[in-house]
Amino acid sequence: MSKSIFSYAAAARSVREYAASLRPARPESVPLLDSLDRTLAAPIVADRDQPPFARSTRDGFAVRSEDLDLLAPLTLVGRVRAGEAWSGPPLASGQAIEIMTGAPVPTGADCVLMVENVVTGASNIIPTRTLAPGDNIVPAAAEARAAATLIPPGTHIGPQHIALAAACGYATLSVFPRPRVAILSTGDELVPIHSQPLPFQIRNSNSYSLAAQITRYGGVPILRPAVPDSLDASEAAIRAALDCDLLILSGGVSMGKYDFVEQALANLNAKFSFTGARIQPGRPVVFGQLPLSISRQLPFFGLPGNPVSTLVTFTLFAAPLLAALAGETSLGPHFALARLQQPVDAKPNLTRFLPAHLESSIGGATIQLTPWQGSGDQSAAAKTNCFLVVPEGAALAAGDIVTALQL
Repeated sequence: MSKSIFSYAAAARSVREYAASLRPARPESVPLLDSLDRTLAAPIVADRDQPPFARSTRDGFAVRSEDLDLLAPLTLVGRVRAGEAWSGPPLASGQAIEIMTGAPVPTGADCVLMVENVVTGASNIIPTRTLAPGDNIVPAAAEARAAATLIPPGTHIGPQHIALAAACGYATLSVFPRPRVAILSTGDELVPIHSQPLPFQIRNSNSYSLAAQITRYGGVPILRPAVPDSLDASEAAIRAALDCDLLILSGGVSMGKYDFVEQALANLNAKFSFTGARIQPGRPVVFGQLPLSISRQLPFFGLPGNPVSTLVTFTLFAAPLLAALAGETSLGPHFALARLQQPVDAKPNLTRFLPAHLESSIGGATIQLTPWQGSGDQSAAAKTNCFLVVPEGAALAAGDIVTALQL
């Protein structure tokens, strides 16, 4: 069969365009805390104005800003705490009410003087600075009006979203189901992880690496038995794994005599979007769809079997498509900028993703390459938290601001 080898940009665009055509499954309702790292299916709306009252942002004294102009003493007439409302008359000229952070601002006051900016007496305070109207107050409805959409569908739910949902009274959230992703690792050399491998065998670590990535990106991994290196076994394994939302195959996509994945897919009438990408590592990556019915296709990826290649190609291509299946609107992959600590030579016709470690501080981020022995080096992969992106034909110098692929 002919090969369709794309640049990284073209391969990524092909996946994005297909992902844009996908529709997630019917939503389900889950308890609020169970929604963490799920994708929101229905908007979270404000059940009332946010905040529902003018709120003090400081511990101090509710006052009238015009009373501060002379920095003259103000008479203390009471106190209001968070969780209670001022029950006295509106604040009059020359008066002050002690107030705590988060408490409703009494009627008549238009600013809050911080406790650090007063000299406190037995029954009065002496301000030491002036304020403008509105200082240290969040007005009622300044954050949102009642019935306003606060979080739109398609949002990947994090702790900050759960906090806002709780503030609006949501005990449950409508989320999209987690896509089911079947994992097929191929190779006669693979044995289960609990087995003692012979000198010519290796444990099937890729299935577990992929399962971890699938879980992180919102899917449910389905680990299938390792597939022997034969065309019949490959076809049978693929047929047995069609009851899923996404199929991931690892290994068997290179040009070797015993690489049968592409042929097995072709025999099952697969439509290939591309059969390789000009990237390092991961050049043999395959993407396409298997016809299941007139109206339904099963997307699949054939990823290279070397562990670092598997990690990179899943992050670049499979993770964004999985995010789309899960209902997310922000698909990734996710990149960051950092200052390079060492030079990197140019290499023509390949976009490279080199194992690296990114360190962040308040002064910025730096990135350092991780020494590695090629795409089979799992020890090097375990020391990385990102991959340095080296564009086609580009040489990078120490001190350059570069792009990192985030894991």
